[in-house]
Amino acid sequence: MRRGSGHIPIDRNCSGPVPERLLARAAAIADALLDLYGMPEVRHHDPLDELVLTILSQNTNDANRDRAWSSLRQRFPTWDAVLEAPETEVEVAIRVGGLAATKAAAVRAALARLRDERGVPSLDHLAAMPPEDALRYLLSFEGVGRKTASIVLLFSLGVPAFPVDTHVHRVTRRIGLIGEGTSRDAAHDELARLFPEERYLEVHVNIIEHGRAVCLARVPDCPDCAIRSLCDHGTGR
Repeated sequence: MRRGSGHIPIDRNCSGPVPERLLARAAAIADALLDLYGMPEVRHHDPLDELVLTILSQNTNDANRDRAWSSLRQRFPTWDAVLEAPETEVEVAIRVGGLAATKAAAVRAALARLRDERGVPSLDHLAAMPPEDALRYLLSFEGVGRKTASIVLLFSLGVPAFPVDTHVHRVTRRIGLIGEGTSRDAAHDELARLFPEERYLEVHVNIIEHGRAVCLARVPDCPDCAIRSLCDHGTGR
């Protein structure tokens, strides 16, 4: 399995060259978050497992995602078993994660397509694809957006992609690393321009941690924020 070979093409001049002061600020933020939270210990999953996990994570927290995953795998030990079961049974298995009908349909549609195309439900062939083709292929699945595809590529294949979830989007806009009007999809490329590829996973995970612990959605804890001096919101810039 490829680890870090190739990359997702990024238009690093999509809004003109990145100002050096913004690159320096991004580096300082990454360093401060690394000092605060450390280097993430991440468990890498099989790409199909990662895809299903990420679908289950949509619009819920990690605890409920993990409960839904455990329930799904206990009830259906193989992906073929998921396909052979009535969709309502799959919904029941993942209900704790919320949006069970939508997620069950997306998971089963992905598994069915892979079995039709590959003979077995598997995404192992992604490792042999150029990164841009792998991204395009993942995005062609029902219920798979840029964040989900980027997570699969980064966490399962080591392909440098910068996933942007709700925490990353909120925190980086509040800090001022991206513009207030930057969409979540556009933020994937904007943030990828600001950090070295080898730091994508670390920065992604640590920004999420900061968003959960300090830079909360409703009332950020600015007085206790380690990067307040580097943040537009924290300094009132």
